[in-house]
Amino acid sequence: MAKPFRLIGADGEEFLSDTPGSLGGNRDGIYGRLDCPSALRALRSGDMYRKKRVFFADEATAIRAGYRPCGVCMRDRYKAWKTRAGT
Repeated sequence: MAKPFRLIGADGEEFLSDTPGSLGGNRDGIYGRLDCPSALRALRSGDMYRKKRVFFADEATAIRAGYRPCGVCMRDRYKAWKTRAGT
C-alpha cells in the first residue's frame, strides 16, 4: 500500500490523500508550482524550509485556505492578487 500524501484543505487543516498535491507552498501563506525555482532553492538550503512545506490539491483550495500566489513562479497571479489586496 502506498504512503498517503499530506495536503492542506480549504479549511487550512492537513489531511491525508491518496492523490499527490498539484501545488506546493509554505506555512508562511504562499503557494506555487512544484517546480518553482524559489522553492527548490529553499529546499536545497536545508531542513528549515522543508518543515514549513505544504501541498494543495489545486489552486482554488490554496486560495480558500488563505494562501497567496508565489511572486516568482506565478508572477501574473501574484500581481493580480497584489492589486486586489491593495498592497
